[in-house]
Amino acid sequence: MNFSVTPMQLVRAYGLDNIVYFPQSAGIEFDPRSASFLSAVGLPHSDVFVSREDVEDPYPVDLDAITLGSRFDHYGIPCPAESRTWWMLGYLFTSLVAVDPKSAKVYAFPEGSTGCIELHRDVESLVYALVEFRRLEVDHDNDVDPEELSARFKQVVGTFDPTPFADDESQWNLSLEELEHGMW
Repeated sequence: MNFSVTPMQLVRAYGLDNIVYFPQSAGIEFDPRSASFLSAVGLPHSDVFVSREDVEDPYPVDLDAITLGSRFDHYGIPCPAESRTWWMLGYLFTSLVAVDPKSAKVYAFPEGSTGCIELHRDVESLVYALVEFRRLEVDHDNDVDPEELSARFKQVVGTFDPTPFADDESQWNLSLEELEHGMW
């Protein structure tokens, strides 16, 4: 399959040690394109997007730590019925990020909220945004104007997938607002 984000682009942006791959498993109902993307390209792991579990805090053997229903039940958090079978991908800033394996849509569960926000049309779009965000971070460290960085990010990512900016409360909109107001 051809993807807009290649494994080499992800490695260049985050380094080989900061890529997490998901194995493909027969018999698991998962959008084939997303499953291929996660196993061939992977997810980055960084301060912004944490895609690895804390090995110091392992889960009980009988806990399915990937599906949201099981995770939420383990922590005593109410889980919306429609999202119980979704898979956790990681954390974007302060939001838990999950994928609906059937539709391939990516959702964010903001900290302190009982609901979720559609964040990306698919996993590829999420990783595309993360690669662009890494570029934004590097340019920010090199003193490029924050408003220029924010506008560029919105234009580049929004052209690929407008979903990240559709909800005013999305983690992307909130982070760019912080950037523009000099809170970084």
